[in-house]
Amino acid sequence: MDIIEVLSKELNIKKSQTEAAVKLMDEGNTIPFIARYRKEVTGSLNDEVLRNLEERLKYLRNLEERKEQVLNTIREQEKLTPELERQIENVQTLVALEDLYRPYRPKRRTRATIAKEKGLEPLATLIRLQMTNRPIEEDAKAFISEEKEINDTNQAISMAMDIIAEEISEEASYRTYIRNLTFREGKLVTTVKEKEKDEKSVYEMYYDFFEEVKKIPGHRILAINRGEKEKILTVRLEAPEEKIYGWLERQLITRENPYTSPILSDTIKDSYKRLIAGAIEREIRSELTDKAQEEAIKVFGKNLTQLLMQPPIAGQTVLGWDPAFRTGCKLAVVDGTGKVLDTVVIFPTAPQNKIKEAKATLKKLIERYHITLISLGNGTASRESEMVIVDLLKEIKTPVQYVIVNEAGASVYSASKLATEEFPNFDVGQRSAASIARRLQDPLAELVKIDPKSIGVGQYQHDMNEKKLTEALDGVVEDCVNRVGVDLNTASASLLMHISGITKTIAKNIVQYREENGRFQTRKELLKVPKLGPKAYEQSAGFMRIGGGKEPLDSTGIHPESYQAVEKLFDIIGIRKEDFFQMPSSLLLSGKNQKDLEKMAVKIGVGTITLEDILKELAKPGRDPREDMPKPILRTDVLEMKDLKEGMILKGTVRNVIDFGAFVDIGVHQDGLVHISKMTKKKFIKHPLEAVSVGDIVEVKVLSVDLNKKRIQLSMILDD
Repeated sequence: MDIIEVLSKELNIKKSQTEAAVKLMDEGNTIPFIARYRKEVTGSLNDEVLRNLEERLKYLRNLEERKEQVLNTIREQEKLTPELERQIENVQTLVALEDLYRPYRPKRRTRATIAKEKGLEPLATLIRLQMTNRPIEEDAKAFISEEKEINDTNQAISMAMDIIAEEISEEASYRTYIRNLTFREGKLVTTVKEKEKDEKSVYEMYYDFFEEVKKIPGHRILAINRGEKEKILTVRLEAPEEKIYGWLERQLITRENPYTSPILSDTIKDSYKRLIAGAIEREIRSELTDKAQEEAIKVFGKNLTQLLMQPPIAGQTVLGWDPAFRTGCKLAVVDGTGKVLDTVVIFPTAPQNKIKEAKATLKKLIERYHITLISLGNGTASRESEMVIVDLLKEIKTPVQYVIVNEAGASVYSASKLATEEFPNFDVGQRSAASIARRLQDPLAELVKIDPKSIGVGQYQHDMNEKKLTEALDGVVEDCVNRVGVDLNTASASLLMHISGITKTIAKNIVQYREENGRFQTRKELLKVPKLGPKAYEQSAGFMRIGGGKEPLDSTGIHPESYQAVEKLFDIIGIRKEDFFQMPSSLLLSGKNQKDLEKMAVKIGVGTITLEDILKELAKPGRDPREDMPKPILRTDVLEMKDLKEGMILKGTVRNVIDFGAFVDIGVHQDGLVHISKMTKKKFIKHPLEAVSVGDIVEVKVLSVDLNKKRIQLSMILDD
């Protein structure tokens, strides 16, 4: 197989692009580095295409390796024909390869092998060839043997049928046809186990349910799988059996023979039911699950990207509020740099209800630390805490706003080893409150400390392949961190370890070096960090930022390898580098400087794409790409679920996007669901991600409110 050609066709990119990307990956370059600093080489392949390429490259290389193993095994058995070798070499999937290998795979003893041991292969051949002109019982008499424990002709024929049945089940072309037909025309059928019947169950719609295999969406597959795992549902695949039998008979019964045809017909049914159907069902369900998980992981990844790329609220002193009942609400005051200034516990909620004392404490904190924003976690007692906050804001003259923050993962972080190292003198509540404050100030820097699976923007994440999910989400975090870049002099080890080329050990070494030697003045100083060699420097330097250092370009996303080209650019334009960073940056892009990029690129010794990137970076040095993302809704008043009325139009934040819709926070502590059918009427959309993303600020209309079930139905089509 020409892997480069296959990848190029699958990803719809040029062969030269694929070759270049594979070569760069094989040389140990990371995807963020290739996507950002090797655009000239790859023809500007983005990180999404590169990750898909990397995943498929691994699969196809594993396939080639497996092919070699299979060929060697069959060759050792001296059964490898030129035709079989060609088939194996041309195979495109592991499933198809295993189908071809099945007859040669070492087996446990089966009914067919026992029949062969008893010498019944000649009788099986006679039946299969359909050449006899007398009843098979006549031929079977010759195989009756006391020594071989074959007592009569029926037993001999039955054992011969076992041999044929196994041969049918091992024929790759038959399995391929049956698998494809079952996928096209089969149905997935689910029923409830009688003892588990409960109308209130989340699986109620699957108690008596069927859907065509080819049409069933991924989220239903994952829901059915979970129901089966919890022993509530029974699941089976209903195949078009009569069509399968008919097709197999046409392949195998090639002569009109009244003696062999009925036997072969019965053998076909036995082979399918006993040896093929179960395996095909497992394969199809496994394929459906893999595709469903793949889709769910993609959605999770896109949601996570949006969450991590939320704009930071910089320069404000924030009060982080971790709500609770019995143990009290934990508060943490965090300054504009993320430093924790104070922590305190108040008891405004049941059972203590010390509202007056709590307000007095809050007023002192606001006055002492000039707090402008309260970040309230949306967990237990959040509603009660919000009421206290709103009352307080009415009583004070200082302009303070509050934001309800999704605190998913805060408790996981606060109990982690990382949080213990960061806040050794804090308890879990204080750490959680600090995290809730910081995730508003800089969502990316704080959320990278939490296992992405605990952040709560996925669907059925606990039912997915752990390894695949972890790899995909780690890739998302890596891409986001590198897209934004990090401040080398303030970034934590947990943030630095996601930078291209930086391992966990190197990240800790960078922080330690900084503590021992003070601020980094230039990117080149990174080479003094233990274990950070030239390759790691090459991969990481462009994503590290140094503000106010010795080299002005270190504050930009321009890679040090291009500094010489930038110096030449400044010389041609007649600007001193030091002066440039003091003057309006748009000057560089005006008039003649942008007219002939190709000529300019040749003069300064870089490619046109690299020059374009340099000019973009110089136009807005150190620009944060998160600036373009929707900012969180700041509130000063409270809305309760009972206040909602049908037809109300509200502004909300998209908290999670799933296959059939999106959950929107409209400030009532119960996210409302916008079904995919209520997102847009201008065009048909296959997936909600075509219309919304996590973090989007959207206007929604209330369709219905069910206080008992705590369900809110919303619509983004406001003029319905």
